[in-house]
Amino acid sequence: MKKFLLALWLASFALLGVALAAPPGSGYHLLKKVSLGAAPGGGEYFDYVTIDSAARRVYLSHGAEVKVLDADNFTVVGTISGLKRCHGVLVLPELGKGFITDGDAAKVVVFDLKSLKITAEIKTPPDTDSLIYDPASKLIFTFNGDSKNASVIDPVKETVVKTIDLDGGVEQSVADGKGTIYDNNEEKNDVAVIDTKTLTIKARWPVAPAGSPVAMDIDREHRRLFSSGRDPHFLIVMNADSGKVVQSLPISSGVDANIFEPETGLLFVATRAGKLHIFHEDSPDKLSEVEIITTEYGAKTMNIDPKTHNLFLSSSDFGPPGPPTKKHPKPERTALPGTHRLCRHSNFRRNIFHHVNLPGS
Repeated sequence: MKKFLLALWLASFALLGVALAAPPGSGYHLLKKVSLGAAPGGGEYFDYVTIDSAARRVYLSHGAEVKVLDADNFTVVGTISGLKRCHGVLVLPELGKGFITDGDAAKVVVFDLKSLKITAEIKTPPDTDSLIYDPASKLIFTFNGDSKNASVIDPVKETVVKTIDLDGGVEQSVADGKGTIYDNNEEKNDVAVIDTKTLTIKARWPVAPAGSPVAMDIDREHRRLFSSGRDPHFLIVMNADSGKVVQSLPISSGVDANIFEPETGLLFVATRAGKLHIFHEDSPDKLSEVEIITTEYGAKTMNIDPKTHNLFLSSSDFGPPGPPTKKHPKPERTALPGTHRLCRHSNFRRNIFHHVNLPGS
C-alpha cells in the first residue's frame, strides 16, 4: 500500500512538472461538449447561461424553453417549456423562486426551483432581455432592449414597481451591491448609472474608445467596471465611482459576455468570432493579456462555476447569413436547428494542483 501511495505521489508531482513546464497561459481547454437537441418550434436560438453553483444546476436559455443541467455530470435534469423566446434566468434560493425573461411574450415567468414548474407571469415591455437582482434594494431589474427601458420587479409580490426610461438600446448590467446598477447602452455608447433606492438615473458615462457596449462585469472590491463593445471592438476598464476609463484593449468581433473571477483576478471575454480572451487584473488600473483561446464560431454566451472554476459556453452550428433587413442591415450567420450545445472549458493546471495529495494525507 505504501509503495502504491508513493507511486501515486510521484505521478502527481510528475503531472505538476508538466503543468509548470507548460507554456504560459491560463490553463483552460475544452473538456466536454453536451448536445441539447432541437428547440420547440423548429428554430434555433440561445442566450444567457446561468449557474446556481450551490444547487449544482446550469440553466440554458434555448428558444422556447430553458434546459436545466446537472453542473457536475451535465445530464439534463429538467426543462421549463411553454415560452416564446427566452433570454435570461435568475434564481433566488432564499425565496425558492426562479425568474425567466421571455422577450417575445413581453413577460417574466416565475418558476419553482424544486419542481421547475411555472407558478406565475409578470407582464413587462416587449424584448425583455437581461435581468439581475440588486441585493441592496432586494429588487429585480430587467432590461428591455427594443423598449429602451428597465422594469423594476418586487420578487416577493411578483409585481412591477416601476419602469425606468433609459433612452436607448439597453444591454447587460451589473449591481455593485451597495445600491447602484450600471447598465450598458449600445445606442448611446455609454453606461447608465442607476440609483436603486430612488430608481432614477444619476449619471451617464461614455465608453469610448469602445462602441455599442454589450457585455459587462465588475470587480466590486476595487470598484472597476469591465465593459465590452461591438463597434469599435474594445474592452474598457472604468472607475465605478467616477466613470473614468482607465484602460482599453482590443478584442475580436461580436462580444456578448464578460466574466470576472475575483479569486484569480482573471477576466474572460467571449465573442461570436469564436475567441475567448483571457486577461489578468495586475492592478485596479491595469489588465494584461494572458491568452486568446479559439473556441468555435458563435460561442459568445458564457458563465463560470465558482466551485469548479469551469467555464460554460453555449453555441451551435451556423449556416450562411440571412437577407439584410432595416433592423439588421448586416445580418449574422444563422444558427442551425437541432445543433445547440454546451461547451465546458476546464483549467488543467488548477485541477492538477487541487488533486495532489501527499502519502498518508
